[in-house]
Order: sequence, then C-alpha cells, then structure tokens
Amino acid sequence: MPRHRRHTIEFKRQVVAEYEAGESTHGLGRRHDVARSLIRIWIDKAGAGQLDQDVAAADLLVAYEAKIAALERLVGQ
Repeated sequence: MPRHRRHTIEFKRQVVAEYEAGESTHGLGRRHDVARSLIRIWIDKAGAGQLDQDVAAADLLVAYEAKIAALERLVGQ
C-alpha cells in the first residue's frame, strides 16, 4: 500500500537548498526517504517560484483563520 505523506514547505525548500548545494537527487532521496521524482518536482517548482507562492498562500490562510476565529467569538457574545 503506498504511503501518502504531506511535506511542509520548509522541508521542501530545505531539500531544494541541499540539491542546489551539490547533493544528488539520489542521495537526498535515500537520506530523506523521498522519491527522486518528487524531489525533481520540488526543484522545478522552486525554479518557477511556486514554492514561494505556496508560502504566501499559507500565510494568507493563517490570517483568514485568525479573522474567522475573532468573528466567531463576536457572534458568541
């Protein structure tokens, strides 16, 4: 049965940084227990700036969740 794990954006950026520092995808895959094809996807996304967009979207989500919580407290009063 295949494993489906979710990796944080910070982890993806760390792996990409290690690749850019000279580490091979094979070595990274073995050390982090991640498929080399997935690492290649992260490298391509980082090159296109999509990992930065994911960070911005996550920050926006946190801000929205905080605002929703504040509004729910107001409704409860």
